[in-house]
Amino acid sequence: MPLQIERMQPAGMNVRMQQGKPAYSHVVTVNGPGKTVYIAGQLGRDAEGNIVGSSGDMRAQMEQTFKNLDACLKAAGATWADVVKTNTFVTDYAAFSQCSDVRMRYFGVASPTSTTIQISGLAQPGAMVEIEMIAVVP
Repeated sequence: MPLQIERMQPAGMNVRMQQGKPAYSHVVTVNGPGKTVYIAGQLGRDAEGNIVGSSGDMRAQMEQTFKNLDACLKAAGATWADVVKTNTFVTDYAAFSQCSDVRMRYFGVASPTSTTIQISGLAQPGAMVEIEMIAVVP
């Protein structure tokens, strides 16, 4: 049986839209054989471990965070279409929501289940966003 990933929006549930597409799925089911990939929370850090962008530059940090996530997926033999769950931690939700186009550029029509939480701080001073993911690869 090939791996099947099904994304659902149950009837009667509000679906938040971004750029004409669902921003996330309320439910994702995975059936069949596959490899589960867990990606640790990624910050907007460059290869030297420095937070990118000037202080308060959510867009620069989002761009770097998604580059880091992309490298993690590729290392695991996964693609963005294989992602079934994200957990996002932000220090400024208003700034984060103005950068939704960065997220949508990577996910396209694939909309994993998603949780976003605003917190007072992250593991590295100056960090504004951290994203962890789970993917399932056939």
